Amino acid sequence: MYHLTTRPEQVVLSLDDLSLSKTNRVQLDDFLDEISFQETLRNYQLPVSHKLLFYGASGCGKTATAKALGKALEKKIFSIDLSEVVSSKLGETAKNIGSIFKKASRESCILFIDEFDGLGKLRNYDQKDSGEMKRLVTSLLQLIDNLSEDVILICATNYSEVIDTAILRRFQLRLHFEAPNRATLDTYYDQLLSRFPEQLKKFPRRYDISFAEAKDYGYRQVKKAVILQEKNRLNS
Repeated sequence: MYHLTTRPEQVVLSLDDLSLSKTNRVQLDDFLDEISFQETLRNYQLPVSHKLLFYGASGCGKTATAKALGKALEKKIFSIDLSEVVSSKLGETAKNIGSIFKKASRESCILFIDEFDGLGKLRNYDQKDSGEMKRLVTSLLQLIDNLSEDVILICATNYSEVIDTAILRRFQLRLHFEAPNRATLDTYYDQLLSRFPEQLKKFPRRYDISFAEAKDYGYRQVKKAVILQEKNRLNS
């Protein structure tokens, strides 16, 4: 049986530290307000949003945003590793997912499912495996519908177009993460490099890449500058 585990993180950024679009930040702030005033909303018999879908370009902040929400709400995040969940045995994947949702319902937590398209594909997406996929999607629909409001479900995908529309409708909030433009990346580089001395930041910046790629590239350039500086010191 699959067991949920929390994964220790070295650094979790806050929402203020992320380069979120204005639209996404407004939606997330509204969501946090709903959680803060959920009892008041329930007194008016208004539903409280707790199912979020993050979709869009790879490396553009979906996972970091989920972690930042956990930090803002002071909630544990349970992450699902699909490689441990998806099974070749008939019906086993649906059983594993059911076990996970049952476990999450006993916790006041955030349930985070990355690469969600691996579970929620359109029921006619793969005709070869359509029978099993239909059963899995049906199980997912029931699990999502019956999920306790104390659990915040966040699903992330790079391929929202292959997710079954019936599942998409279950998410009260759907946030689109786009690849950053030049100005946004400049702001990101400035934040990323702000703790380093000026001589380590003098390298040509790359654009038309994701935040994750910019971070990896920026740190590589800083490391090269540090090593070169140390070599010069040792050789002087």
